[in-house]
Amino acid sequence: MDPRQRAINAFQRRFAGGPAWLVRSPGRVNLIGEHTDYNDGFVLPMAIDRAIWVAMRPRQDDIVNVLALDFGEEAGFRLAQLEKGGPAWSEYLKGVAWALSEAGYPLCGWEGVIAGDLPIGAGLSSSAALEMAVAKAFSTAAGWPWDVKEMALLGQKAENQWVGVQCGIMDQMICAGGRAGHAMLLDCRTLAFTHVPLPPDCVVVVLDTGTRRGLMNSAYNERRAQCEEAARIMGVPALRDAAPDELERWAGRLDPAVYRRARHVVGENARTLQAAEAMRRGDAPELGRLMNASHISLRDDFEVTGPALDAMVECAWEHPACLGARMTGAGFAGCAIALVTAAGAGDFVEQVAACYRRRTGLEPQAYVCAASAGASATSA
Repeated sequence: MDPRQRAINAFQRRFAGGPAWLVRSPGRVNLIGEHTDYNDGFVLPMAIDRAIWVAMRPRQDDIVNVLALDFGEEAGFRLAQLEKGGPAWSEYLKGVAWALSEAGYPLCGWEGVIAGDLPIGAGLSSSAALEMAVAKAFSTAAGWPWDVKEMALLGQKAENQWVGVQCGIMDQMICAGGRAGHAMLLDCRTLAFTHVPLPPDCVVVVLDTGTRRGLMNSAYNERRAQCEEAARIMGVPALRDAAPDELERWAGRLDPAVYRRARHVVGENARTLQAAEAMRRGDAPELGRLMNASHISLRDDFEVTGPALDAMVECAWEHPACLGARMTGAGFAGCAIALVTAAGAGDFVEQVAACYRRRTGLEPQAYVCAASAGASATSA
């Protein structure tokens, strides 16, 4: 049963009567633009047709009662007495309520059931999807308008300051403001964004390696520090401000590893802008070529791929339906994505999974995804 119907059915069982509203908030993949976000650069994420659903009904008091079907747990709290404690997933709800309240938004209570088909921990941004679902539920219950940038920033604030995870802004922006059939070209410095259409007759396949990052924060922090060092030595505010020819002039004065990290970021920003232009032209082969180049740069210059991701991408490259493939996310483990002809997607999934099993002995998962809209609410 789809998560929408599961949420409705569970609401009817748990609360008297049916829900008033159905809220949907999608997961996301990033087509290209990796490790550019904290360098004030460009990213090109896409909301996908896997999502978190909330069947909900406003209350007349300040109590929020929510059943999370996928965890088999229920949590409740009062908006006037927000404090930490309870199931871990409920901290995202309280964090969003806190951030909205701090920003001056009027809030009222609601009761609801959450269900989804986003695999948790696979790098499809289940946390940002949950934050935007909760923000949309509060917006719907209280009747104030939805502002993509404001809601994304408050979702990020909830995750940074209440939950305690130092995420960037990309995930919340695409979950809040995606458009069906399109990806979002996002400027991470200004949060200006435009929607660009996916090439016709193509799908995006998410390829889950079955591996998880674990304790890779030290490597992430090291990469970030190296990028900041390169920008400092070059005298630019961030690597987003460095042109390729300018970086080449500094090559001899940068530590070799720092230079390679900077070369990836500078090149990746250029590739992301070129990818958006290719999409506007409907040029799927060029988008695929840029995705391939992104993976090679992440493997050789930024050194964040690893054996499982490289094996998955190489298996994808070998299939004739594949136009391009790359790792996506922070790296080291998790998911790759592939741009695939729609006609060849079924055989692609089957053959790539078999190839990956042979090479690694691991069991992959594959999700054929369409570009979907961002957070929305409809009357039940």
